[in-house]
Amino acid sequence: VQLQASGGGLVQPGGSLELSCVASGSSVALNAMRWFRQAPGKQREMVASITRGHSAYYADSAKGRFTISRDNAKNTVYLQMNSLKPEDTARYYCNADPRPYDGTDYWGQGTQVTVSS
Repeated sequence: VQLQASGGGLVQPGGSLELSCVASGSSVALNAMRWFRQAPGKQREMVASITRGHSAYYADSAKGRFTISRDNAKNTVYLQMNSLKPEDTARYYCNADPRPYDGTDYWGQGTQVTVSS
């Protein structure tokens, strides 16, 4: 299974971006899907996660500004980011657990988000 993230770019503070991540491969079946981010010199952190049943969890930094969603039929997870701040600048990675869960997970290659005026 491969995860392909897209939608990153340069945006001004206060702007919005929507990231997408599509899983492809034979017999794709996924449980939880997540977005992580990693800024230069910082540890990777989870931004948001969503279960197959669409229950969502957000890091405090994302609450009220970001919305995670998924389309199970398309094996795709989205991250709508509003009111972006310079501190949101990072490389954003999608992550997913296989179904049934076997202790492994999948990672995408990431997409760069830069918030700057």
